[in-house]
Amino acid sequence: MKVSHLLRSIQYAVLTAVGWVLTPIIRLIFSLVYQSSSKCVTPIEDPLCLLPATELARKIRTREVTSEAVVRAYIERARLVNRDCNFIVADRFQEALQEARNVDTILDGHIIAEKFSEQNAPFLGVPTSIKEAFALKGMPQTSGLVMMRDYRASEDAPVVGRLRQAGLIPTMVTNVSELCMWYESANRLNGRSCNPYNTARIVGGSSGGEGCAIASGAAVVGVGSDIGGSIRMPSFFNGIFGHKPSNGLVPSGGQFPLPTGRDMELLTTGPMCRYATDLLPLLKVMSGPEAKLAKLDQKVDVMKIRFFTMFDDGGSLLVSHVEPEIQKSQRKVVQYLRDTVGVHVEELKLTKFQYAFEMWAAKMALSGGTDFATYMSNYNGRVNCYLELLKWLVGRSNHTLPAIGLGMGQGLADLTPGTNKKNVQILNKLDQELREVLGEDGVLLYPTHPKVAPYHNEPIFYPFNFAYTGLFNALAYPVTQCPLGLSSEGLPVGFQIVTTPNNDRLSIAVAVFLERVFGGWVPPGTRP
Repeated sequence: MKVSHLLRSIQYAVLTAVGWVLTPIIRLIFSLVYQSSSKCVTPIEDPLCLLPATELARKIRTREVTSEAVVRAYIERARLVNRDCNFIVADRFQEALQEARNVDTILDGHIIAEKFSEQNAPFLGVPTSIKEAFALKGMPQTSGLVMMRDYRASEDAPVVGRLRQAGLIPTMVTNVSELCMWYESANRLNGRSCNPYNTARIVGGSSGGEGCAIASGAAVVGVGSDIGGSIRMPSFFNGIFGHKPSNGLVPSGGQFPLPTGRDMELLTTGPMCRYATDLLPLLKVMSGPEAKLAKLDQKVDVMKIRFFTMFDDGGSLLVSHVEPEIQKSQRKVVQYLRDTVGVHVEELKLTKFQYAFEMWAAKMALSGGTDFATYMSNYNGRVNCYLELLKWLVGRSNHTLPAIGLGMGQGLADLTPGTNKKNVQILNKLDQELREVLGEDGVLLYPTHPKVAPYHNEPIFYPFNFAYTGLFNALAYPVTQCPLGLSSEGLPVGFQIVTTPNNDRLSIAVAVFLERVFGGWVPPGTRP
């Protein structure tokens, strides 16, 4: 055991040294390539686009503003910033405006039906965006797969139905990575989405279009799904809040592609928004009757929460080091909690975190679900990913390189069942350790990602960096991504707030608290 530990330490030292040399070179090359296309979106001018969804709902209901005015303001903003960011797959602007007028007619009436009451429709008249992977009746649902270009959803996904029932008005569906399995939202059908803080940078994936729309002021809230970090990474790269709920809390049906095996245990659906105060009301709407499982109505006293922190994974051989500015923002919060708030924050050293990618990959490999090459063919046989790689090299493939690579790599992972079982055993032991540490009243502060938003295509060089988020899909823990301002480059930084299953209210309460102290989302165009 000592020999293997020594060998791992040597490997880690060698890879670290190589990283110190190669990372600056890679970053320099990409900065030169994208220098001319780097810009920040136009600052938000309409004050209606600078209010939380709950406040907009209150103003609409009290008739301080009309739903039509709010929806129109967001449509105008979406049209403006989409020119630079390309997050819209398809819009329903005219339908949304008509639905807003209908809301105004209802609220101007003498008698308001019970289904439109504040209790049953808490977000009545407020616009929302929808991740294109979710079914929104009459709208595309392709997940960037070229052969699905003509498909339109015939009904709403369950979570979309709940959002509509709560009074939210969908205005558009937003871009994703191909088949929702990469952390840059780009595909051959709908193109590449660009970060509103710097259009040369990625928006994350797979819910990257949502993250971009919300951060840029084109939407106030949205819905994402997360099987390896697809809510939290886009929320991090775009500087907004995102919550990966406890398993079973929010229905994940009605999205494409949908896992068919035990990999469904890793998939969750949850809210994304600019303001932490919208997280809990949105989660209640999305979870419906299941909200009781997580006691979402139970009040939380942040002073009674036990805090823990980790500033990195302890030294994975496959994942990048956490950048200093990301660690600095987390340390600032820890120091504030200790010195100003007066709570104890314990730093943990959990060595099993080093194997986050291996544990996530093992859980996926042993799930028994549909393999990725089958998804790439839309269930019509399997795509030959090796042939697709050759076609990609000559510009003839309809698939992205990350999708092709995943299709090839998944087959290799299936060849090591013994190693996969061992890694799942490590995961189960880590689960037991974390549950004992966090209990029912603890949260862990942990980096969302080791790097601020990379340049377009740069993630190809760091394919396993999603392990920082993927670990908690494998563990099935609820997690809230919390923004903490901007880096010296003007790019968002932040961290994850992790807690144990069905304690979602704890991580959300901490996010709301930190938003009040550190400001939360920073509008694009603001100097760091």
